Amino acid sequence: MSVPGPPEGVQAPGSALWESVVGDFELSEPELVLLVQACRTVDTCEALQQIVDVDGPMAGDRPHPALVELRMQRLVLGRLIAALRVPTGEAGDEQPGRLQRRAGFRGVYVKGGAA
Repeated sequence: MSVPGPPEGVQAPGSALWESVVGDFELSEPELVLLVQACRTVDTCEALQQIVDVDGPMAGDRPHPALVELRMQRLVLGRLIAALRVPTGEAGDEQPGRLQRRAGFRGVYVKGGAA
């Protein structure tokens, strides 16, 4: 099976993530959809980080709106990566070339335990 190239419009940070995952793992169609979104989210995080680097983390006495959005995008990225089940390289990980298979997705954590 040939390795597909990064999706159109993905920038350098997203392309790096794409290459690192598709180069090492066989992905199903649903996993490719998650990876595309993760790549776009990485690009968004990079753009937001550049804004924060230039403007600083504060806008007056409040956090910069780009910093707030960056935090949210990082949470989304973490969830996308977790949903992909990419092995961390720790002892006990499954065989190379396959994504981890776990029972279910934990979903969103809510304060107080009720959704």
